[in-house]
Amino acid sequence: MTAAPRTTVNHHTILINGHLVPSTTHERIDVVNPSTEDVVGSVPAGSVEDVDAAVRAARAALSGWADLPPAARAHHLTNLSRALSERADEAAGLIVAELGMPLDATLDVQVHDAANFLRGYADAITTVPWQETISNSTVLREPVGVVAAITPWNYPLYQITAKAGAALAAGCTVVVKPSELAPLSSYVLAQAAIDADLPPGVFNIVMGTGTSVGEALVSHPLVDMVSFTGSTAAGRRVAQLAGAAPKPVSLELGGKSATVVLDDADLERVIPLAVADCFRNSGQACSARTRLLVPAAHADKVAQLAARAAESTQLGAPEDHGDHLGPLVSQAQRDRVRGYIRAGIAEGARLVTGGPEQPAETPLGYYVKPTVFDQVRNDMTMAREEIFGPVLAIIPYQDQAHAVRIANDSAYGLSAAVWSTDQHKALNVARQLDTGEVYVNGGRFNPAAPFGGAKQSGYGRELGMHGILEFTRLKSVHQ
Repeated sequence: MTAAPRTTVNHHTILINGHLVPSTTHERIDVVNPSTEDVVGSVPAGSVEDVDAAVRAARAALSGWADLPPAARAHHLTNLSRALSERADEAAGLIVAELGMPLDATLDVQVHDAANFLRGYADAITTVPWQETISNSTVLREPVGVVAAITPWNYPLYQITAKAGAALAAGCTVVVKPSELAPLSSYVLAQAAIDADLPPGVFNIVMGTGTSVGEALVSHPLVDMVSFTGSTAAGRRVAQLAGAAPKPVSLELGGKSATVVLDDADLERVIPLAVADCFRNSGQACSARTRLLVPAAHADKVAQLAARAAESTQLGAPEDHGDHLGPLVSQAQRDRVRGYIRAGIAEGARLVTGGPEQPAETPLGYYVKPTVFDQVRNDMTMAREEIFGPVLAIIPYQDQAHAVRIANDSAYGLSAAVWSTDQHKALNVARQLDTGEVYVNGGRFNPAAPFGGAKQSGYGRELGMHGILEFTRLKSVHQ
């Protein structure tokens, strides 16, 4: 049975050139279990010297890795996927401890999906147009070079493999900076890379904060491209630093996504699904649909159904099996979300269920009550800003055109969903939404399709063949 570690996990190393080596700094970053509020581990607060060593290792390994045939790189990615899968229980236990996501969801989404991404990139290599002929020219697709991958805390392994897997498939070498809030599980991937005999220097990991290690990595003159997932504010800073070079940047940022429920939808079926989608990973998902747009005539019924779904959502210990929500990742994040709930009340939205108080069933830990508001206007703070917690805003609309206008009236454009008993009508609305993805009538997530956003949700794409293309550049040879 997988469980969170019972002893503190203290690391003093970083992954450079195929080996776990001591960091040059003695400064530490504590990792806190958000369910127990106990320190469960620590990692080095890496230095500029650590960054430089990792980048130089990646640069030295670049030509050898890029020169491998795509099939050989695919073989390495398959081996890495297998090595990570063999350590699935270990990785899941650490993610439960550092993030607080419940165990069953962690194994499924955080670990198995991470390994599946690597296998998916190995398969997608064969679909990449590495060379094409245009009249008298041969167009070559080549790796962009050394990639800095800066990843978030909400999907730690998932995000590392989404970025690094694509870059490695393209023939790039990689230096990863995991989030300092959830860095422990990345050591499992580091060991998997060693076990899989990934060539030295191809994949490197440096721990540290964004303002020190992250900025040093983005600014390093031997880094050719940056891939970043995080807040829109941090993304602007990354783009600013990279633009001084300049070097290409891929940004996957925030979201304020909408679920559009059309007037013929089966509310009894759809609303519980929409609530569950908003609350996944305790609301800590950039693509979570946190605005629920419903016909004004059905708003009261929707509020009742959403309240019932939220009140049946259980909170619990993340190490337990079952379908429940864990805590938010940190005290700062919990306090931030509670502040948004209080702001919603102050701005005149109606609190249907939940609220800012500590849940009675979880007196310890950074938990937030599953919360639903209705009578929300799209100009309210809770409809404009990314909350990153289990808070749903129900917004009424007058007709279909009004629903589309509300959905698109956002600084963000990451994800959306449409529900209708008429598939053609739902697809028509989907085409009008300014987002990088749309789920129609519960369509399944496809890891081979490109993922990314529009507007302040960023630019660039991850996953599948399009994710690999992101880390390539074109060369035209004329003859």
